[in-house]
Amino acid sequence: MKALFGSQELWELVTDGYVEPTSEQEATYNAEQKNLLKDQRKKDKKTLFLLYQGVDESTFEKIVKVESSKEAWETLGNFFKGVNCVKRVRLQTLCVEFEVAYMKDGETSFDYFLRLLVIVNRLKSNGESIEDVHVVEKILRSLTNKFEHIVVAIEESKYLETLSIDELMGSLQVHEQRMEKNSSSVVVEQLWQGSWKRNI
Repeated sequence: MKALFGSQELWELVTDGYVEPTSEQEATYNAEQKNLLKDQRKKDKKTLFLLYQGVDESTFEKIVKVESSKEAWETLGNFFKGVNCVKRVRLQTLCVEFEVAYMKDGETSFDYFLRLLVIVNRLKSNGESIEDVHVVEKILRSLTNKFEHIVVAIEESKYLETLSIDELMGSLQVHEQRMEKNSSSVVVEQLWQGSWKRNI
């Protein structure tokens, strides 16, 4: 908007405004003063129009009743300062959520990934730059103890910098499926042994 107003020689009008005279004062103006006032009013309305065009519907509601482009600009400035403040608080809350997140007992690796990636996506949509390696490291240090062997193997492989989130998720799911297969094999074997002993 600043560039647009500057190119149209309207920026000073937006920042400094102009003095709108009373009808009594205007009646005393000479022809040159009246032409200057007419020109300022025309530029001000043009600037207001450009401001209206540059904002969305909800923001437009905040400036629709203002009298001048200077007032509209100041209103928008105050509004966006508030928005930025809310955004900073939201980012801080999401950062804390990300840092304190841990995999819960009984939670699958897939469910944990989804839960953590929702937070990561919210961080990114609020302007936070978060690299995959940071997310991968967070996941590895926040898994339950049953993943300890695979975490050590991944960390010792020394390719953390290039490991993608999807690759990590795939590795953990394979490990989880193997653990489930092994535990179900043990249960089947115990059941078979119990049945065999009863038959003897």
